[in-house]
Amino acid sequence: MAETKYIFVTGGVASSLGKGIISSSIGKLLQARGYSVTIQKFDPYINIDPGTLNPYEHGECYVTVDGHEADLDLGHYERFLGIQTTKANNITTGRIYKSVIDKERRGDYLGKTIQIIPHITDEIKRNVKLLGNKYKFDFVITEIGGTVGDIESLPYLESIRQLKWELGKNALCVHLTYVPYLAAAGELKTKPTQHSVKELQSVGIQPDILVLRTEHELSSNLRKKVALFCNVDESAVVQSMDMPTIYEVPLRMQEQKLDVTILEKMGLPVGETPTLGPWREFLNRRHHATQIVKIGLVGKYDLQDAYKSILEALSQAATYNDRKAEIQFINSEKITDENVEEQLKDMDGIIICPGFGQRGIEGKFVAIKYCRTHNVPTFGICLGMQCMAIEFARNVLGYADANSREMDEKTPHNVIDIMEEQKSITNMGGTMRLGAYECVLDPTSKVYQAYGTEHIQERHRHRYEFNNDYKAEFEKAGMKCVGTNPESDLVEIVEIPTLKWFIGTQFHPEYSSTVLKPHPLFLSFIKAAIDK
Repeated sequence: MAETKYIFVTGGVASSLGKGIISSSIGKLLQARGYSVTIQKFDPYINIDPGTLNPYEHGECYVTVDGHEADLDLGHYERFLGIQTTKANNITTGRIYKSVIDKERRGDYLGKTIQIIPHITDEIKRNVKLLGNKYKFDFVITEIGGTVGDIESLPYLESIRQLKWELGKNALCVHLTYVPYLAAAGELKTKPTQHSVKELQSVGIQPDILVLRTEHELSSNLRKKVALFCNVDESAVVQSMDMPTIYEVPLRMQEQKLDVTILEKMGLPVGETPTLGPWREFLNRRHHATQIVKIGLVGKYDLQDAYKSILEALSQAATYNDRKAEIQFINSEKITDENVEEQLKDMDGIIICPGFGQRGIEGKFVAIKYCRTHNVPTFGICLGMQCMAIEFARNVLGYADANSREMDEKTPHNVIDIMEEQKSITNMGGTMRLGAYECVLDPTSKVYQAYGTEHIQERHRHRYEFNNDYKAEFEKAGMKCVGTNPESDLVEIVEIPTLKWFIGTQFHPEYSSTVLKPHPLFLSFIKAAIDK
């Protein structure tokens, strides 16, 4: 295609309606038609990135291959489309303003008064078009975070208004709203959608397509009414009902010809409808998996979005093992020596979750000890791997006071320590080991069997490392360091080979698991849990 086409996805009525899933579904359908597609997320908060945000605020922090801490929606984009996103795919208001202020300090604006229009909006527009200009994608889908009507979103909406005017047929707006069901009246109500579209029109944007989020089937009359009141073609009013899995959404959108409507509105040939064969095969296996594999998630954030990528990676791996993953959150703050058996005994496998800080850490040690001594398949991720090392040092090597420098500055047995180059850093944001790093595997290990290759690349997000001074002692006592970074010799993976499946990774394998390419470690872990 000669010119990049731009699709803007906005949301109204309420947040958390699933703009990320709709954006990913549109991307998937266009990609299946042979177009090159990327998706970006613009977040209206003033943080530079979500790296310093508590998961309760904004769910998990996702990490791109180039080491950018990003919004969790980028995980959806990668899982659906099988693409790799970068720093350019996630922009925040903080980054926009910082960029403009830096230019002003350098004198780039030649003494002009800096204003939201045109300076902030120009910077937003530059970022919207950056990926299209650089990589010549056929489609760039831009999801605008937050809800229409938020004061924070206004500069983004003004930028979209300008771009729609400038780009003509090469830009369109998909607006996602909510149609609530009033149980007392037994009715679905379209008024919130009408108000939301009015709000969008008031800033000069006429949506081209409406996606109505609902828990109940919408009648054709109701959709006609929405089309009439919102100045949208009837064929461009699409419903998005609750599904048993988010991976059903692209198929439901395809049934309602959402991709056809987009192509027609942008003056592109429609062609044949893609079959989405591998995608349907995945869903087919998922629906036919009746046997359950029970996985316990030992962590401190009682919020599903905090461990989003792990949940998806487990669910994908279970599907490819023809099982349904039943995942139970186990709060590590509430695990004690007295109740650990009660909490873990019914689980086929245990994940020791990542995280930061002291809270809930002792419960993780108790859970790891139980799993190690009862030979339960166990997967420690990031801090989970560090906890495995600390528990081993305490209960096998006999260093009762072993710890991480993160938890205890003065620990005499710092089996997990801060890297030399990190010691002088006082800033929190973006100062960890972030993004993809090389790792070389021991060919005799279980991880090597899982990957089927000696050289791998995985994404990191941590500040503390395994202390190599203890490596020989660990290996002698039975915990092997089976994955190391070839440049720094840092330990990336630990494993106890005498147990069924007891592996800890310093990196986050969940970030690179996708629908059509589930992660080998998760596949191997689920298999071990089934065999248990």
